[in-house]
Amino acid sequence: MLDRSRTRTGQDPAQSLRDTVRFAQQVEALGYHRFWVSEHHSVPGVAGSAPTVLAAAVAAATSTIRVGTGGVMLPNHQPLVVAEQFGVLDALYPGRIDMGLGRSVGFTGGVRKALGHGKDDAEDFAGQLELLLGYLTGTQTAHPQVHAYPAEGRRVPPFVLAMGEGADIAAGAGLPLVIGDLRGRSRMTEAVERYRDGFKPSVWAEEPYVMIAGEVAVAETAEAARRLLIPEAWSMAYSRTHGVFPPLEPVEATLARELSPKERDLFESGLRGKLYGTEDEVRTALAEVITATGADEVLVTTSTYDRDELLNSFTRLMSAMGPPSARGQLAAGAQLSAGGATVSPSGV
Repeated sequence: MLDRSRTRTGQDPAQSLRDTVRFAQQVEALGYHRFWVSEHHSVPGVAGSAPTVLAAAVAAATSTIRVGTGGVMLPNHQPLVVAEQFGVLDALYPGRIDMGLGRSVGFTGGVRKALGHGKDDAEDFAGQLELLLGYLTGTQTAHPQVHAYPAEGRRVPPFVLAMGEGADIAAGAGLPLVIGDLRGRSRMTEAVERYRDGFKPSVWAEEPYVMIAGEVAVAETAEAARRLLIPEAWSMAYSRTHGVFPPLEPVEATLARELSPKERDLFESGLRGKLYGTEDEVRTALAEVITATGADEVLVTTSTYDRDELLNSFTRLMSAMGPPSARGQLAAGAQLSAGGATVSPSGV
């Protein structure tokens, strides 16, 4: 699962980070396979700005679940520093760290300037990725006298978070692909097919490995599950009409709002295409997506105001998947992050 450390109305951002660590402990107890955190800068509604630091806190507070980033935005950082950070993480928590990498840059011009990077930096993602992996394997030649200690020689599994061109980069580098969301199913399927067709085996993965990502909500009824998605849908709609991504607010507060036609359209759009429903409904919907994409794994994210309801959703999702022996029946060869039996990519 992916947790973005979303803040809630009236809540200190520090509490959001503490909640993320506690939530990792809870989903570990439920049997989830991975817990990833994200990178966002200067976003009022998101406290997770330093994913490797937060991943360290999560790994320290858990014992079995894999911990990673979804992801570190490589254009914002120097590959040497990223390699060193993951080297430290893997040295402290060997065999439990995932290195999810994205190619997005700062959301606004001001953020990009503050980070010391611009949109053009994302254009060389393939080159940055090659350099980073070279630091891990000790084969990079751009700076032959430089070594990324303690990362060099460590096998930290890399994943590329991508859509469109990024899928081609993952294929060329021979890396596992994380792709979403579940709404653009046909577009996602096309990118996955292109990734598999162009995949080149590497020291990281002998065969293509696809993780599909999306928002999923599970509750006692379909309507109750849909309500879980309302806080995030409104936050997204507000950001697109006011330029500010706000903290999550209670469902009742959103439903009481008088929305402009544009806000209403954006809000309703934010609710469409998500996977939500009862355990049986979500199980069926996930099986359809897995069958369509041939996915090896599913990365689930859900943001809602009430944290008890959030935990209940992930508890029900685990119940929907059934025992590990039953999860493989969702689709031929498919495994889910909602279980400890997930098969890792070859060579990882």
